[in-house]
Amino acid sequence: MKRVTDVSPQNLARIQRASVAAGRVTSGLRMMPDFLIVGAQRSGTTSMYRALGQHPNVLRAVLHKGVHYFDVNYGRSLSWYRSHFPTRLSATRVERRTGAPAQTFESSPYYMFHPLAPERIERDLPGVKLLVLVRDPVERAYSAHAHELARGFEAEPFERALELEEGRLRGETERLCDDPGYESHHHRHNAYVTRGQYIDYLEPLADRVGRDRVHVVDSHDFFSRPEDVYDEVLDFLGLPRAGHPPFERHNARPRSAMPEPLRASLTAHYAPYDERLAAWWGRAPSWRR
Repeated sequence: MKRVTDVSPQNLARIQRASVAAGRVTSGLRMMPDFLIVGAQRSGTTSMYRALGQHPNVLRAVLHKGVHYFDVNYGRSLSWYRSHFPTRLSATRVERRTGAPAQTFESSPYYMFHPLAPERIERDLPGVKLLVLVRDPVERAYSAHAHELARGFEAEPFERALELEEGRLRGETERLCDDPGYESHHHRHNAYVTRGQYIDYLEPLADRVGRDRVHVVDSHDFFSRPEDVYDEVLDFLGLPRAGHPPFERHNARPRSAMPEPLRASLTAHYAPYDERLAAWWGRAPSWRR
């Protein structure tokens, strides 16, 4: 039997459409997510998603890592969103087998950055818990550029893309807020430096849903001591500790070294944001220790 990952992109898209169509028919019988991985992009979200997806009490969204409902698909119905998740019968079976309740989730790293996502999440998923992963923002920006370049969403070299970023993003946040149906290519794909200003998005996110429902993970710590960080995440989510899955790093892309003058300039740019992050978080991020 072929795994989903062995199926061609065209066939996978057809399978996903069929799955969602079937799910909508039974949406009233399906779970809503107990927690979300909301970002940051290129900070280990896929690795965390796959690790949590192996927990015996966790059921993943059907065929999708990220549903992107609260950012680019909010014009669809809540029943469409619910159609992506397992049935409550599946959850009952898990609870009978393990003796603890099942949870389900998805991972859409654009949620943290999209200006309307926190309000939408608060309104539609009261009580949901949010996981945020952060990494050295200089490395995150460089990694994001390589990622978008490989996907065909960027054509400029890194330094030129940074020069263009302010102009590309000018007015886009306001337009997204004024027109809920608007989708911004540059805001979603080309905000390399801006997305690393983590505290600018963590503060309003926590103000919306409650600070106690936001758990921040330093991706350096996750990859250097995964068992400890994973157990802390389980405790936050209220999931039983049930051993450790294999921890792997996903979606890494080979890159040339960043020029040192550019690295120094970006490091200086992020200093005030990192200071605010440390004060809000109550700890210094790994790249500032």
